[in-house]
Amino acid sequence: MRIATYNVEWFNGLFDDDDRLIEDGGWSGRQDVTRHDQAHGLARVFAAIDADAVMIVEAPDTNRRRSTVRALEGFAARFGLRTGAAVIGFPNDTQQEIALLYDPAVLTAVHDPKGDETGKKGATDAPRFDGVFRIDLDIDATLDLVRWSKPPLELAVTTATGARFRMIGVHAKSKAPNGARTAEQVMRLGIENRRKQLAQCIWLRQRIDQNLAAGEDLIVLGDFNDGPGLDEYERLFGRSSIEIVMGEGDALPLVDPHAHLILSTPLAAVPATSRFRIPPDGHYLSALLDYIMVSPGLAARQPRWMIWHPFDNPRCYDDPTLRDALLMASDHFPVTVDIDI
Repeated sequence: MRIATYNVEWFNGLFDDDDRLIEDGGWSGRQDVTRHDQAHGLARVFAAIDADAVMIVEAPDTNRRRSTVRALEGFAARFGLRTGAAVIGFPNDTQQEIALLYDPAVLTAVHDPKGDETGKKGATDAPRFDGVFRIDLDIDATLDLVRWSKPPLELAVTTATGARFRMIGVHAKSKAPNGARTAEQVMRLGIENRRKQLAQCIWLRQRIDQNLAAGEDLIVLGDFNDGPGLDEYERLFGRSSIEIVMGEGDALPLVDPHAHLILSTPLAAVPATSRFRIPPDGHYLSALLDYIMVSPGLAARQPRWMIWHPFDNPRCYDDPTLRDALLMASDHFPVTVDIDI
C-alpha cells in the first residue's frame, strides 16, 4: 500500500462556491500560476504518485455552503483518479481543511476522534482535538489554554483485506511571525508561536501514546511546520516539535527516516519537502516540513519512503512533465511511504 501526505497551496482557490473546479486562465492562489495550470499540475502529480490514500493538507474549504468532500471527489472524477472518496474531520475557519482522499477499492476511512470534549476551561490529558488543552507554556505556574486552528484528522482505517490501523493527519501551527514589523515584534511573535506549536505537539504526542499503549498500528503524517535546527528559538526551548512527536526518552518511538537523518547527523545534507520564495530578492528557501511517521510495528515491515522533489529526486527531475507539474501544483512536494499492510 502507498500512503502520501501532500500540502496543496491554496487548493481552495480552485473551486467556486458550488465546489466546481475552475479551470480558467485566472490567477490561482499561487504566485504567477493560473487556476488551469495548477489544477492540471495537481492532476499530473496525483496520477504520478499513484497513492492508495493521500492526506491533503490545505484541502478545500467546508462551511455552510461548501463541502471539502464534494470538491475533492469532483476533482478526482474530473481527472479520472482512482482516489475517488474523501473524508474530513472537524472543519476549521481557515479555508484550509485536512482531508484524506483515498481509493475505496483498497480501504475505507472513518473519522474517529478520541479524547473527551472540553468546555472553555479545557483539559490537561489529551482532550479531543477540537477542544482546549491546558498547559503551562511559559513556566509561570499558570496554565495556558491552547487550541488547534486546524484540528488533526483522526481516522480509523480498514483495508480491503481486513487489516486495521489508525491515521492522524496534522497541520501544526506555523512559527512565522506574520504581521511583525519590528525586530522586537519578530522575536516576540516567533517565541509565542513556537510555544503554541510545541504545546500542540505535546497534546498530539499524548494521543500517540494512547494509541501505542492500546497496541494499535499508527501513521502520523502531514505538515508540521518544523524540523530540528530550523530556527534559533529551538535553542531557547531545547527541542523541536518533531522530536516531541516522534518520542523522547523511554517513549515508544515513531519512525521517519528523513527526520532521523537530521536528528542523528545534523551536518548531513538535509532532505527537503518544500520550496518558498523569500523577499525581498525572491531567492528560494528549501525546508523539511512534511513527514510520514509510523509506529514500531509498521516500521518493522520495512517501509520505503520517498520525497517527490522536482530537483532532488532523479525520477522527478528526469521527467520534465512531472517536474513542471510539481512546481506548478504547490510550494510543497508529496511524501510517500510504501508499506505492507
